Amino acid sequence: MDRLCIVVPCYNEEEVLKISSEALRSVLADLKGKGKIAADSFVLFVNDGSRDRTWELIEEEHRLYPAEVSGLKLARNVGHQFALTAGLLTAKDLCDVTVSIDADLQDDTAVIEEMIDRYHEGCEIVYGVRKERKTDTFFKRFTAQSFYKLMAAMGVRTVYNHADFRLMSKRALEEFAKYPEYNLYLRGMMPLIGFRTAEVLYDRKERVAGESKYPLKKMLALAFDGISSFSVKPISMVLGLGVFIVFCSVLAAIYALISYGTGHVVPGWTSLMLSIWFLGGIQLLAIGLIGQYIGKVYIEVKHRPRYTIETLLAPEES
Repeated sequence: MDRLCIVVPCYNEEEVLKISSEALRSVLADLKGKGKIAADSFVLFVNDGSRDRTWELIEEEHRLYPAEVSGLKLARNVGHQFALTAGLLTAKDLCDVTVSIDADLQDDTAVIEEMIDRYHEGCEIVYGVRKERKTDTFFKRFTAQSFYKLMAAMGVRTVYNHADFRLMSKRALEEFAKYPEYNLYLRGMMPLIGFRTAEVLYDRKERVAGESKYPLKKMLALAFDGISSFSVKPISMVLGLGVFIVFCSVLAAIYALISYGTGHVVPGWTSLMLSIWFLGGIQLLAIGLIGQYIGKVYIEVKHRPRYTIETLLAPEES
């Protein structure tokens, strides 16, 4: 029987952690009772440098349920993607299969059983995919759909309406461990692994407590990381725009010479200023975009560790 680890990244989740622990332990008990997972399966909460009582609550849950609840404390806040990676790579050596899910329980825990069924059928990665986005605001729904379309246009393979709710086998995790890059976008990296995959559909729920840890600023940063980490098309687009502007400049120069030769020179202060502002803006945009890519290369070549593990509360044998 395969040992399951449910990996849960946490950042300031004191309001929801007890509820999450109870719900996920219930899922484990149900799957164990049905003989679908090993009796020593467990939940791994990853504390991502929380500033509230999240880690104290994880320690308390571990004391109460030492065989079912374990904890991983990172030395500082490193962000959701790194925290999830730390949990997955730690679980890789402790179990046969993992399921990653956020602590807010917006992802439907009931479909974890279906993920396990797909795993038993031979799938190495199973994606949790939202059926629809009716509960989202118009702005969030529009921006999310636009992002997925933009990623596809950039040549990046992603699973539509999939976040980080997924099952991964030990074999898939071992392959994932071979991707050492610092600029992580897990939703784009998983399809690169290959292997047999499947999707399970679910309805996303309201957050049971607390507030979202992914405001618009973080969502935009994640979106840019996703694009810049997997595609160089933005640089190609800037190059194409530069060529187009140079072509327009040549036409403008020819027009100016003809006007000068025929004596139809009209003071064009407005058009001149607009041209300067436009070209200056394009240049700054291009320099800034290329600078972002250079900055990512600069960070990658340092080969600094992506996270530091301070404490591991390993699951104890019952």
